[in-house]
Amino acid sequence: MKSALTFLSVLLLATILSNSSFAQDAVKGKALFAVCIQCHGADANGLPEKKAPRLSGQHDWYLVKQLTEIKSGVRKNLVMQPYVAKLTEQDFKDLAAYITTL
Repeated sequence: MKSALTFLSVLLLATILSNSSFAQDAVKGKALFAVCIQCHGADANGLPEKKAPRLSGQHDWYLVKQLTEIKSGVRKNLVMQPYVAKLTEQDFKDLAAYITTL
């Protein structure tokens, strides 16, 4: 019984942290996403003709990681670089918050 309670406690904590791992503002993220629509689509399902991947369905931490790596140059993406260059880490978190609602 004790191990089941411990397991459930850990599972609950992991669920809470995965859904709110960043201080974020989805309303601001929606405004920032207006630029992204041209390649990723309004529903963030990506546009194959622009070779833009689907973003919807991704975890917030994954989206932030990818944007951070593009901005830092760790991940090379010449199309995305100009867009992320002007964004802050908080902008990345806000974008991720909005995208995870799609």
